Amino acid sequence: MPRAGLDPQVVVAAAASLADEVGLAHVTMSVLAERLGVRAPSLYKHVDGQGDLNRRVAVLALTELGGALRDALQGRAGKDALAAAARAIRSYAVAHPGRYSATVRIDADEPDEQLVAAGARVLDSLSAVLVGYPVAPEDTVHALRMLRSLFHGFAVLEAAGGFQLATDLDESFTWLVDAADRALRTTST
Repeated sequence: MPRAGLDPQVVVAAAASLADEVGLAHVTMSVLAERLGVRAPSLYKHVDGQGDLNRRVAVLALTELGGALRDALQGRAGKDALAAAARAIRSYAVAHPGRYSATVRIDADEPDEQLVAAGARVLDSLSAVLVGYPVAPEDTVHALRMLRSLFHGFAVLEAAGGFQLATDLDESFTWLVDAADRALRTTST
């Protein structure tokens, strides 16, 4: 019988919080069980193992990120929307580095409806940013990959303490957004 107060949502939330503290790679079933005050076999009543746990953390992170993007983009267009999306991704990745890392490598061999839906919300928000730019439909995927690479790379490096030079990070981030805006404005239809 499952422990009172423990359910899949509680287990996933605890795993996500632990991932933010110690890194997703260090969140094992045994470490999570210890955190929750149960034995590892008890977790299998709520998740189907490490792979399932990681997928559920990815769904949680993508859902949270999708909500943050949706809220940030309300009423914005063009460069204002681009900057808002960039800030939302940066803020989320820096505040939640462990759970954010779960969104990077997702096993495509085992599609999961919740995972696909949560990821689609993120992509839909980023696609909405592109509406304000002359990006040809056949180039949309390329533009999305560029934005993801830029914003993800900056945020992950920042979260890991990878920027050691004395130049202000916010100034560098603004420079990055300005460069992305210029690149998107110069694409041809």
